[in-house]
Amino acid sequence: GTELTAKPKRSFYAARDLYKYRHQYPNFRDLRYQNDLCNLRFYKNKIPFKPDGVYIEEVLNKWKGDYEKLEHNHTYIQWLFPLREQGLNFYAKELTTYEIEEFKKTKEAIRRFLLAYKMMLEFFGIKLIDKTGNVARAANWQERFQHLNESQHNYLRITRILKSLGELGYESFKSPLVKFILHEALVEDTIPNIKQSALEYFVYTIRDRRERRKLLRFAQQHYTPSEHFIWGPPRKQKSEGSKTNKKPASPVSIPNSHISKHKKPKEPKNTSAGGSSTGKTTEEKKVEVTKNGEENYQDEQEMNCDAVRQNSDTETSQLSKSEEIRDTSDRNEDTSHSKKDGESLNNDCGNHPGTVEKDLCNTENSSNSVSADLQDNLDKDMLSEGTTTKMKDEFKA
Repeated sequence: GTELTAKPKRSFYAARDLYKYRHQYPNFRDLRYQNDLCNLRFYKNKIPFKPDGVYIEEVLNKWKGDYEKLEHNHTYIQWLFPLREQGLNFYAKELTTYEIEEFKKTKEAIRRFLLAYKMMLEFFGIKLIDKTGNVARAANWQERFQHLNESQHNYLRITRILKSLGELGYESFKSPLVKFILHEALVEDTIPNIKQSALEYFVYTIRDRRERRKLLRFAQQHYTPSEHFIWGPPRKQKSEGSKTNKKPASPVSIPNSHISKHKKPKEPKNTSAGGSSTGKTTEEKKVEVTKNGEENYQDEQEMNCDAVRQNSDTETSQLSKSEEIRDTSDRNEDTSHSKKDGESLNNDCGNHPGTVEKDLCNTENSSNSVSADLQDNLDKDMLSEGTTTKMKDEFKA
C-alpha cells in the first residue's frame, strides 16, 4: 500500500543539483582563500558545532545509539557531513577546495569522519563490514528499516552523506551503499518507499559514469512495473539516424553540377567527327551551341548575327529594321565582310567570341528590343522547309 501507483516523473531540480555536484560545482563561488577552516577545526575537536554548542567527541560517544536525538535534531548533519553548498543550518559553512585538501591530510579528522559515517549507517539499520565500503544489514535492521521507510526526511540525509563521501576522498564508498539500498527496495521490498529517491538522487551522486549505468541496469531489471522505469540516459537512435542521412547529401550535388558544365561540351565534338565540317548548316550549329553550358547565351547571339548576314537577300523585310538602326560605317563593313568566306566567318564567330567584328555585336547590343523580335522570326524561318537548301546554295556561291 505504500508503493506509488502513478508513473513517476523525473525531477528537474534533482538533475540540475546533482549535475553541478558531479562536475565540481562549476558555477559555485569557491572561497579558497578563506582560512577559518571551521569544518576542519570542528573535526579536530577544537570548536563545537553551532547552534547547539556540542563537540564532535560528544556526538560520536554520547549520541551514538540515541536514535531519538539523531532523528529529531536537524542541525548536526550539516557539520558531520559538510559540502560545498549551503544547507538548512546557516551556522554551518561551506567547504572550500583548500579545506578539502587539508582535511584529507589530517588523520584525526579522517578517523572521526569514518566514525560519524558508521554511526549514521547504524541509525539506518546498516553496518560497514570492510574498508572498501561494502555494507550489510545491521542487527537491528527490521526496526530501523521500518522507520526508514516511514521517515522520508532521512532520504535527504542519505543524499548529503553520499555527497560528502565524494568530497572528502571516499568516492568508492558510494556504489556499495546505493547498490545495497536498491536491492532492499526493489528485490527484498523492505524499504519500498525509498526507491524513488534512490533512483533520483542516490545513483546520480556517483561521479563514475560506468558505475551509475551498472546501478541503473540493476534497477531496471528488478523495477516493477517495468514500463514505469524512466531513469537512465536518453536514447539517441533518432538523432544518429538523421545525421547519417544528411551526410551523403552534400557531396553528391556538387560533382553533378561540375560534370554538367564540363562533360557535355565533349559530346558534340565526338559526334561531328564523322561528318564534314564545311557542310554544317546554321541550324546544326545552333543545336551544338545550345548544348554548351558555359557560353550558351553569348554564342546564340553571335550565331544569330551570322544568320542575319547569310539571309540578307531572302529576308529583306526583316533586315530593314536592323538596317535603320545601323549607321553608314556598319553597312560598308557588312558588305566588305560578305565577300569573305562564310566558313571562316562562322569559325571566327564560334571559336573566338571575344574577337568578332564590333559591327555585328554592337548591332545586337544596341537594338535589344528589335533583336528580340528578330530572333523569334529567325528561329521560325530557320525551322521552316527549304531554308537548309537555300543556305547550302549561299555557302557554295
